[in-house]
Amino acid sequence: MKKRVLFFIAVFTVLNIQAQISVKPGLRGGFSFSTISEMHADYKTDFYVGGFSEIKITKIYALQPELNYTRQGSNNVARNYFDENTQTNRTEHLDLEINYLSLSVMNKFTLPQGIQFQAGPTLDILLNDNLAVRKAQNDLGLVLGVAYALPSGLTFEARFKKGLLDILSSDYYQNDSNNYYLFGDYNTNINFQLGISYSFGK
Repeated sequence: MKKRVLFFIAVFTVLNIQAQISVKPGLRGGFSFSTISEMHADYKTDFYVGGFSEIKITKIYALQPELNYTRQGSNNVARNYFDENTQTNRTEHLDLEINYLSLSVMNKFTLPQGIQFQAGPTLDILLNDNLAVRKAQNDLGLVLGVAYALPSGLTFEARFKKGLLDILSSDYYQNDSNNYYLFGDYNTNINFQLGISYSFGK
């Protein structure tokens, strides 16, 4: 008798959880502001665009796999080189472009007021770049964000993405941090995103 009761309770719990789960596709896009750490360079302004599937598990928690195209890089990166024509050391400044296809899995916590907190890992697959010398072909990163979600499905988002892999060679590009920073030779992606997303369906 006890086994039957426990069985029916388990079945009821599973069915109740399944009834609460909903899946909604959506699109997102906006501005991308990026640079490369330790380079003392300028931020590069560009854009990102992508799609997602929001898997709502409870009233406040949703798991959101994403596929995003992100244009990153950094402006005004210095490179020192020896000019054989003038026999002098010279410096040129370059604008670096690094474009990724990002596979992310975001954990979203939505408060009743519509305020969201987002966090999750991302795998950035390199599509193309103009780097003369690179270290890591792809990148791993962590994403943190806050957002405000409207009942209509429109959400205003602000995110910070920090790369974890050393992507740039300090032997080729000038790195002024080499002598006095602990991670002076470790050049990682830094990316801020400001944009909107929209979930389809009720």
